[in-house]
Amino acid sequence: MQWDIVLIFFVYGLAFFSMGIALGLETMRAPRLADRRVLQPLAVFGILHGMHEWFEMLLLQGVWLGVPFPEQLIWLRYTLLVVSFIPLIYFGLLMLADSQKGFGVPVLILCGMLLIYVFVLFSVTQLRPDLQLAPADTLARYFLAVPGGILAGLGLRKRAQQVTKEGRKDLTKRFRWAAVGFVLYGLTQIFVGPINLFPATWINSAVFIDIFSFPIQLVRAAMAVLVTFNLIQAIQVVDQEREEQLLSAQKQRLEALEQVRKDLEERELMRRELLRHTVIAQEEERSRIARELHDETAQFLTALSLNLATLKNLLPKQAATLDLINDLQSLSRQMSDGIYRLVHDLRPAQLDDLGLVPALQYLAEEEYKRAGLQVNLIIDGKRQRLDPLVETVFFRVAQEALTNVIRHAKCDQADLELAFNSERVVMVIRDHGIGINSQAATNSQERGWGLEGMRERVDSVQGQLKIFSPEGGGTIVEVIVPTFSSQYSEIEEKRDDHNPPDAR
Repeated sequence: MQWDIVLIFFVYGLAFFSMGIALGLETMRAPRLADRRVLQPLAVFGILHGMHEWFEMLLLQGVWLGVPFPEQLIWLRYTLLVVSFIPLIYFGLLMLADSQKGFGVPVLILCGMLLIYVFVLFSVTQLRPDLQLAPADTLARYFLAVPGGILAGLGLRKRAQQVTKEGRKDLTKRFRWAAVGFVLYGLTQIFVGPINLFPATWINSAVFIDIFSFPIQLVRAAMAVLVTFNLIQAIQVVDQEREEQLLSAQKQRLEALEQVRKDLEERELMRRELLRHTVIAQEEERSRIARELHDETAQFLTALSLNLATLKNLLPKQAATLDLINDLQSLSRQMSDGIYRLVHDLRPAQLDDLGLVPALQYLAEEEYKRAGLQVNLIIDGKRQRLDPLVETVFFRVAQEALTNVIRHAKCDQADLELAFNSERVVMVIRDHGIGINSQAATNSQERGWGLEGMRERVDSVQGQLKIFSPEGGGTIVEVIVPTFSSQYSEIEEKRDDHNPPDAR
């Protein structure tokens, strides 16, 4: 029987101590069980009361073994018992109080209960000095443990009603069982040790054993296990709620990121379409201006030149007059040549009439040769006509790249390679000059408007532009564009998806 009671005390203390540790850990997180300031007193009660039961277990073993203990240790046990019930009462009062009005009222009630306990204890010890330390334990259970257990149970029951309104049924069940455990635990405290003090004379632990044949500590241990089990289960329920909340938040975040991704894709598609239409509009405007210059201004200059020739024949043969007319004819020819070059720069006729390869050949053999740059043109693969926009992009990039060679590369030779295959068209312009800063070629703040214009044009046809300087020196400009048949059908399909026929 003695060792049975030791086991009961051990389980009794272990249950409450475990509850205290679990609730203490819960208060370190964002508590969903209850307010952190409410849970902390219950955690303190569990740890202190569990330690008290283990301390009492050791003292009982010392009594059985005949080991004398100093009176200070007994007072220490009573103090630990009283102190452990204080946070239990405070927990119950906090749970029952209106948190909106603060915690002042629970503190006042707790202080009043402690004053009553101290006053009654002082009165009893004065009237019955023969009882020595026994009233401290008995009165602590009457005035602190019994109301503490009942208040904690009522507080948990109120919390169960709150979580029921929140739709948290699993948590409701755990709080209700924990409430039952605390109320029964509080009621068991009326069975104190045998002492010649009313009502302990009639209701005590010895009478309980006589009636039920097992110690009251077994019931208290069972209630402690019931309370601890249900509160730990409640912690697991809120952990699951946290996990579900986290998963829901992650899901919402992923959905938001997916929506952002879709928005960015739509904006990128719109940007490319805008670039494409901008390039088309620009080239159409260039063509219009080139036609007007060719059809009107060039004709006016031709007529002017013919009229000057006629005037030269009609006027008398005077040296001053002839020199003036000759100067005017020379200026007219220069203007005609300038307009011809301007028309070609605006929109070369070879590009529209013959295609990309003849236009590049003219660029290499005529235009840049006059500027002192020798361009070696290499064509690889089966020649084919591309979409007019793609051909324009290739031509303009080649034009800008070769112009940069003349201006910055400090060399007089460049290679222009154009390769056709079934999936893509690749153009490479390579020189052997001083090279280019790779960071400047990729940094939008450092590269010039010419490089930026090249990049924008290539982006308009969903191509890739690479500008870099190899280890051997010089600069390489590489343009890669998928073939029109596979690339632009995809663009049109995406554009049609975003702009249904009935919406356009």
